[in-house]
Amino acid sequence: MAQGSRGAQHDGREGSPPDGREGRDVPPQGARPGHIYAALDLGTNNCRLLIAKPDQGSFRVLDSFSRTVRLGEGLSQTGELSEAAMSRAIEAIRICASKMRKRGVTSARAIATQACRTATNGPAFIKRVAQETGLHFDIIPPAEEARLAARGVTPLLDRNDKGALVFDIGGGSTELIWLDLREQGRVPRILRWGSMPLGVVSLAEMFLGKLDDPGTYEAMTAEVKRRLGEIVGLPPAGVHPAGTFHMLGTSGTVTTIAGIHLCLDRYERSKVDGTWMKRDDILRVIADLKRMNREARAAHPCVGPERAELVIPGLAIFESIFSVWMPPRLRVADRGLREGMLLALMEGADDRGPKRRRKRRGGRRRKRGRFKPGGAST
Repeated sequence: MAQGSRGAQHDGREGSPPDGREGRDVPPQGARPGHIYAALDLGTNNCRLLIAKPDQGSFRVLDSFSRTVRLGEGLSQTGELSEAAMSRAIEAIRICASKMRKRGVTSARAIATQACRTATNGPAFIKRVAQETGLHFDIIPPAEEARLAARGVTPLLDRNDKGALVFDIGGGSTELIWLDLREQGRVPRILRWGSMPLGVVSLAEMFLGKLDDPGTYEAMTAEVKRRLGEIVGLPPAGVHPAGTFHMLGTSGTVTTIAGIHLCLDRYERSKVDGTWMKRDDILRVIADLKRMNREARAAHPCVGPERAELVIPGLAIFESIFSVWMPPRLRVADRGLREGMLLALMEGADDRGPKRRRKRRGGRRRKRGRFKPGGAST
């Protein structure tokens, strides 16, 4: 799931919003003006960094970075992270650590998601990362990943509806979150959530070498719907427990669809983030992408060579979710997990909780994921 780069741009430095600022419904009350915050997300396909400082009830982006590292490459076949994949990831993390030092980061969190959750050598890899880069990663559970992603997109939710269905298609998993928007001025409450252990990379590897073969797309959507059906407690098709709702998507697949819909000559985050799309426009773009061959997708400015293959399993996941709950409109988010992490840091509301934070103040307990300028985490 690339961001700022969630269309075709996946390597190098990302662009920030037009004014470098991210809005939100509820400002981070605990943010310390003199501090520089960083959020680092190591996913199945990408390594992403966001550095920001509090600014007028919001935060201003100082620097960002995204690189495709393919950490989960081959994981579904072997059950382990490969040496080549780990080396790519560590190289990207070193760049992130350097950026954090240069920016004078004083409070940070680094997380790892599905690839490290499922790989037998995931914990060992995280220890190696700490030894080689000085950064300590938390391998977070799906519930926390869903919560942080939902928090990150809160500013884009339409409070005229009673609810929203947020989904985040990752490389190795897909999170779905049903939010209650009925309490104005408050952070939305999660009513239901589910995590499907299937993302663009893991689904692509199930059909390796067959992504453009006749019948493959239908087989992929059938597999996604089967997996969705295995998640316990999801609302029925077309239903949101709060009432009227819209859908909000945060993933490279969704931002790619938006870029094509907007007829962009190149991917532009400022134009994509926050875009509303109607049902008919979404279905039209999906149909257009499905008709393209790999070469045509690679040549498209909002897809590009790196996403030419992964966009197809991404479409299968997105269309399966969309066709089940079928909202009248969808909002596109080129933000999510990292923004949610920054807000949690600024609010002092990460998963360590009030009691554990009090214990940390009174003792000398190690703060996992915190970064000291100079390269060491404490």
